[in-house]
Amino acid sequence: MLRFTEQVAIVTGAGNGIGLALAHAFAAEGATVVVADINAASGQRAVEEISAAGGHAISLPTDVSDEVQVAAMVEATVDGLGRIDILVNCAG
Repeated sequence: MLRFTEQVAIVTGAGNGIGLALAHAFAAEGATVVVADINAASGQRAVEEISAAGGHAISLPTDVSDEVQVAAMVEATVDGLGRIDILVNCAG
């Protein structure tokens, strides 16, 4: 059994580097991953990689230094996926 089946994980800074690696790891363990990255293209590329590997992910471009964008990302996650189980703040 996968460790994070039916859980929702938000990973900020998931478009590259450590955040991307964490997003892949959560998805590989069954989580639906919200890729929250300031760079929309990097976020979408991460979603495509995760999907190609058999995982589930969505991209929500977010500048974590902007409180309004963070609130919108959280709201979109809860509205679209029902909840948040895991939050990893990895944005630089």
